[in-house]
Amino acid sequence: MSMSSEGLLSIANLLLPEVLINYFDMTRHCIKDEEIQFYFTEFNVVPDEFKDQNLHSKGFFPETIVRDFPIRGKNVFLHITRRKWINPTAANMGLL
Repeated sequence: MSMSSEGLLSIANLLLPEVLINYFDMTRHCIKDEEIQFYFTEFNVVPDEFKDQNLHSKGFFPETIVRDFPIRGKNVFLHITRRKWINPTAANMGLL
């Protein structure tokens, strides 16, 4: 029996950290052998705590892979791609 992407996303919403659900798009998933891989890309929306700053998205940081708690004996890996946020009006144009 195969699970639809929508069904898997519903289950993932119950199991995964809230920050991933609120600020990231699950772009794909892969289940094979003893592993479940979830791939997330940060939304192009300035995080609430930085709304008062003039931030622009300028590309992405390299993907980070986080090993999460196993689900039903399968290892879970979260592939997370975060955006580079810059403030062009700041003195140092720092990245967030």
